[in-house]
Amino acid sequence: MAIALAFTAPSMALAKPEPLTFGARLDRARATLRVDAGGLHGPGAAVIADAVGHARYVLLGEDHFSREIPSFTTGICRIMAPSGLSALAVETGPEATVFVNDALRRPDRATRIAAFARAHPDVMAFQNGRDESDMAAECARLAGRRFAIWGLDQEFFGATGYLLERMRAARPGPKARAAIERLALLDRAMTAAARASGSPADLFVYTVTDAQMAEAGGHIARDGGARVSAIFAALAETRAIFLGQSTDAFASNAQRARLMKRTLAAHLAAGPKASRVLFKFGDVHMAKGINALGQRDLGNFVAERAEGDGTASLHIAVYGAKGVHAVYGGVGRPVRHDPFVLTDDPDYAWLKDVVTTPASDDPRQDWVLIDLRALRAKPPRDMPPAWKTATQQYDLLVVAPELTPSSLLGAP
Repeated sequence: MAIALAFTAPSMALAKPEPLTFGARLDRARATLRVDAGGLHGPGAAVIADAVGHARYVLLGEDHFSREIPSFTTGICRIMAPSGLSALAVETGPEATVFVNDALRRPDRATRIAAFARAHPDVMAFQNGRDESDMAAECARLAGRRFAIWGLDQEFFGATGYLLERMRAARPGPKARAAIERLALLDRAMTAAARASGSPADLFVYTVTDAQMAEAGGHIARDGGARVSAIFAALAETRAIFLGQSTDAFASNAQRARLMKRTLAAHLAAGPKASRVLFKFGDVHMAKGINALGQRDLGNFVAERAEGDGTASLHIAVYGAKGVHAVYGGVGRPVRHDPFVLTDDPDYAWLKDVVTTPASDDPRQDWVLIDLRALRAKPPRDMPPAWKTATQQYDLLVVAPELTPSSLLGAP
């Protein structure tokens, strides 16, 4: 009998359980959470808190301009702040962000930003949103005095007048000052035309000529000084990126990604070595690897930087299952409202596996968390390709049951 057992034991050891299907793995990776003014709650919140605790950089790839995702972002700030949150990096231009930081802790913050946006329509992206601004201010309160907003993007297409004001304030020489005044005169006329039409195509960055820019650039190079030259270079690169979207979008997106990486690298070099940074950008920018635009974008740069420094990054995609999008409404105009169902968009149809299956008994309030890390190793043979891509680009996936639109400060 003992001999028989000796021979049968190896065959028993070789027996392997059947691998779990994708659906079964997905169910195991799923949790619920709730988001409110007090932060994140529930089983999913515990997963997020643990993951955030191990990361120096936390990157939120979002669906823009809702009320709910800024609330989720504030919840992440609550988790990060006690262990040192240095900055919130956003999809806004650096020069416009100077104004945002100056207003950030003032009691009349919203009023100041509204007046700024009325004076310079489309001067910035996102940080003139009411919920975005409230979120940034609350993160600043939670994180303390050393916290700042880092604007990493090109300036927005309505920023020219503000940039020219910044150039004049930097005390250029007479030739540069005269050139700046000529550009400012052009900008005032072009901005007036854009206000009347509502079309960004009438703004300075789209209508000024190469010859006009080159002439001004020559004078600024002679006696503008370093600060004026730097702001003019930012204006020129902003213009190139926006114009490039209609001539060579791939090259334009690559230029934009390089700009954001350079700006981030400068911030990191100037800050404390242990800086913890929260990023909030569109989902395409926060992905690891090659993104949907065919670029190694900011998210991939941060992931590689973190690994090279011996630290970690955490990449979280945040969407809404349905709701109303706030859509750009024109120069100096309020946003438009556009109802949506996430999975009606072919790019997000793969999420039907999440949004069509209730995560709890109260899907109207509960958000869904999918821990993509649990699906990454030894992916099931029946895993759809889009899900496999998601596990490579992001670590966590969060879906709100519904998104409602935010509004612009300073809009009519």
